[in-house]
Amino acid sequence: MPTNLPPEAKAKWLKVMEARTPEEKLKALEEFLSAVPKHKGTENLVHWVRRRMAQLRREIEERRIKERMVRSGGGGTSFYIEKSGDAQVVIVGPPSSGKSSLLKCLTNAKVEPDDIPYSSMEPIPGMFIHDNVYFQLVKLPSLNIENPDSDQNSLALSMIRNSDGVIVVLDASRDVEVQYEAVKGILRENGIYIIKPRGFVTIERRPTGGIQVIGKLINGTAEDVKKLLMSYGINHALVTISGEASIDDVEEAIFKETVYKPSIVIINKVDLADSSYVKAIVDRLSSEIITLTASLVNCKIDPRALGESLLRAMDLIRVYTKEPDSDTYSPKPFVLRRGSTVGDLARRIHSRLYEGFRYAKVWRIENFPTGVKRVGLNYVLNDGDIVEIHSSV
Repeated sequence: MPTNLPPEAKAKWLKVMEARTPEEKLKALEEFLSAVPKHKGTENLVHWVRRRMAQLRREIEERRIKERMVRSGGGGTSFYIEKSGDAQVVIVGPPSSGKSSLLKCLTNAKVEPDDIPYSSMEPIPGMFIHDNVYFQLVKLPSLNIENPDSDQNSLALSMIRNSDGVIVVLDASRDVEVQYEAVKGILRENGIYIIKPRGFVTIERRPTGGIQVIGKLINGTAEDVKKLLMSYGINHALVTISGEASIDDVEEAIFKETVYKPSIVIINKVDLADSSYVKAIVDRLSSEIITLTASLVNCKIDPRALGESLLRAMDLIRVYTKEPDSDTYSPKPFVLRRGSTVGDLARRIHSRLYEGFRYAKVWRIENFPTGVKRVGLNYVLNDGDIVEIHSSV
């Protein structure tokens, strides 16, 4: 992303940020683009703005088509899947990589592979249950790695942003590394990381309070960040740096909403590839992302390994609860973020349980019913803990 945009362009970007509807945002982006000087330093920004404008035009047109269908009594296809279960995980990948087969192998969803690439635009959900943890899997339209700005990719990107995690399915009968880098590149260009970055920046605009900066800046100061944001007309914001970031990263975050989505890779069709090649590529990818193998045409995949991999990638833990007068614990766990406390669990169950909290008893599931310990609200829970909360309410 560029630096040293002229004041006119920065002022017009403020109008983009203030736009509320897709139509308003599209008009504001057109005006912003007209004020951006065209040279090598702004090439990436210009490309990103034009791609965003194309996405908005498609979004506006799709909404108009849906409204016409509803008015005519024809209903309309929904491209939004409401979240269900403990976590929503989207399945993405190039055409014919095995996305539909994965969903079919793991869930009761009625789905068949597309005969024609890119012929299916509708997301399809199914429920994958692992150890009483409910993962809502959603198969998305194929990513077009030849045309990153395609309609298919726009739909997939919006759903990836809304998800809790991602499964990337790749085809071992083709060059896996080329597919992987292409998918990763498309997502990265649209502000979505599937590999936890060294650092990324979020900017939350606020009505008052000035500019606050939290986190590690590697080539500047909080005062530099304040000056940069104020030059874009942003006078009140919370800037959060995860890891470490540069001033350029902060400026990029002004334009792009950057997110990290915990992800795993499944290399499919390993029966069609040389075993030494599969081993080498698994070793290569495993150095940066959890990588599993499968032959989905025969449903040869380890569901337990997949479930545990999703929990690990998303940093989720299973915590079981026990009533004070019961001899056993609930088989359905609460699924919490790693680092959650007894207090977080009490709030999750009911606010009154938290407000009247006295103490809790905690067991390890493998030692139950022995090895109990008494703890307070701030006790950090681990995967496989059993918790009995005592409250005055």
